[in-house]
Amino acid sequence: MTDNSTKRRGTQTIELKNPPKIISTFSVVGPKEGLGPLKQYFDKILNDDTCGKDSFEKAESDMMFTAIKEAIRGASLKETDINYLFSGDLLNQIISSSFAAREFSIPFFGLYGACSTMSESLSLAALMIDGGFAEYVVASTSSHFSSAERQFRFPLEYGAQRSQTAQWTVTGSGAMVLGKSGDFPEIRYVTTGLVKDYGFKDANNMGAAMAPAAVDTIYKHFKDTGRTPKDYDIIATGDLGAIGKEITEKLLLEYGYDISGNYIDCGDIIFNKEEQNTGAGGSGCGCSAVVSTGYIYKRLMKKEIKRVLLVSTGALMSTTSSLQGESIPGIAHAVSIEND
Repeated sequence: MTDNSTKRRGTQTIELKNPPKIISTFSVVGPKEGLGPLKQYFDKILNDDTCGKDSFEKAESDMMFTAIKEAIRGASLKETDINYLFSGDLLNQIISSSFAAREFSIPFFGLYGACSTMSESLSLAALMIDGGFAEYVVASTSSHFSSAERQFRFPLEYGAQRSQTAQWTVTGSGAMVLGKSGDFPEIRYVTTGLVKDYGFKDANNMGAAMAPAAVDTIYKHFKDTGRTPKDYDIIATGDLGAIGKEITEKLLLEYGYDISGNYIDCGDIIFNKEEQNTGAGGSGCGCSAVVSTGYIYKRLMKKEIKRVLLVSTGALMSTTSSLQGESIPGIAHAVSIEND
């Protein structure tokens, strides 16, 4: 019998003894994302963000369906080969994920981690394979500017003026297929975050609300594993944007960790903020999903980089909680993806 207790490192981290491989990924992005600096790394760029559907919500679900289907195809597998699908999104009752999942005959775990869902789904998929419970698992998530905007902020027709601290929800979906073998990047560590809430209430500055959770998870990862920032080629947070990124760097310095040399934020690099008028940068579940399945994964496959710490970040709020004056709790989950 395997002694699984030996896999735990510190208080929040698991070291995978049979590291699952990311054998295929696929990313779908909207037209605006396709004009950004990472356009060469995306697998499919939409010309029409409605995907020919009669609602933005249906379009988002269609993007996820495409990402999952093409990731499975890219792994030279069939739908029947996949043991589990882990997926989530920002919409009420995670309808993008569940409506996409109904098109597949794959056992489905629906997740809600807000914008941290890519790392959350990837963590659980990796643990499922490492534990011997599955051969192949898909991790996926999505977001859409228009569906998220009218759920969390204002009707699209309203034309509300945007704060400079506000971020632009990424229209995109990413999916990863995990398996047991092959010459592919593997998941070595999973660090599960704590919910952090410092009383921040400004829904137009999500980067500041989520930064403390990112700081705590990155710090715990280093403490649990004994690693330092120099052990990674890239440390990537999910969607803190320019403001949250700056806060994260400063707070980690107080813990004695300087990540400035290899730290990126997916929301900070996905758009040309000034040219594309996206405020503090990108946000949404799809942000870290398409950057990790596109930019990061393809660079790993080309051996341009060897180790990445992906730290997807999420704000665990709802329209109801905001209207009731609640603060915004944050969460961040870290996954080390390695090619050495």
